[in-house]
Formats: sequence, C-alpha cells, structure tokens
Amino acid sequence: MSSYKNKNRKIALISFLIGFCLTLLPLTESLNAIRPSWIAMLIIFWAMHKPQVWSVGSAWMIGILLDVSQGTFLGQHALALCCITFIIIRFHLIIRVFPLLQMTATIFPILAIYQFLLFWINGVGGVETSLINYWGPIISSTALWPLIIIFLGNTRFQR
Repeated sequence: MSSYKNKNRKIALISFLIGFCLTLLPLTESLNAIRPSWIAMLIIFWAMHKPQVWSVGSAWMIGILLDVSQGTFLGQHALALCCITFIIIRFHLIIRVFPLLQMTATIFPILAIYQFLLFWINGVGGVETSLINYWGPIISSTALWPLIIIFLGNTRFQR
C-alpha cells in the first residue's frame, strides 16, 4: 500500500512539473491569450481526488512558485488558487461523482472565479488586461478539462 501512495505522489508531482513547463512555454501573443490555466486545472483535479494531501496550503505554495516564475504580483496566483482549492475541497464529494459533462460545466465557473481574481488583482495593481486574456484561458481550460480527467484519472487508478 505504501508503494501505491508513493506512486500517486510521484504522479502528482510529475503532473505539476509538466504543468509548470506548459505554463512557462513561450507562445505567440495570439496563442498566449488562450493559454489554458494548467496549474489551476491540476490543483482542481488533485484537490478533488486527494483533498487530504492537496490542501489550501499546498495551493498557496504552488501559487507562490507560479507568481515567482511568471513575474506577477507576489501572492496573486496564490490567493486565487487558495480560493478555488477551498471551493473544490468543500464540494469535492459532490463534484467528484458528477458525469464528465456535468463536472466540466461545474469547473467552468470555478475557473471563472480563478480568472476573475487574477483580473481583479491586476486591475487594482494598474495592469490593464484585455477581455480575451480573461475569457481565453477559461474557455480553453474548460475545453481541456475532460482530457485532464481521462488522462490523470486513468493513471491515478493504475497499480
């Protein structure tokens, strides 16, 4: 059983490493506007399936790493990730049993809350952001959510 837990932890850490690489991957300006929120999707997935391991504290640490790596306001992503992690942990037993389409429809407003918090903090900080930079990541992340569930869901249950 211990090796199974270690395997799950390794899968989670590898998924976050891949998520950071995809987040930091340089894209053209037009593609950057619709870049999915990889880290937010991974936080949602792991907080939903392993809430005893991936909590608000781990979301805070990953958010600080994301802030430092992207050069945004320190604590911006950390706060937004903590808020959505709290929501997911609060309702994880309900959301986890939804069919894939209903789960995807539920993830959309959670990702919208995440992007709204980033948008709001940027606005308070005087950073202007276009509307496509707000809606693009929400739509692309929601479109990719079923793939995240299918891929990570299959690797999570393999022994």
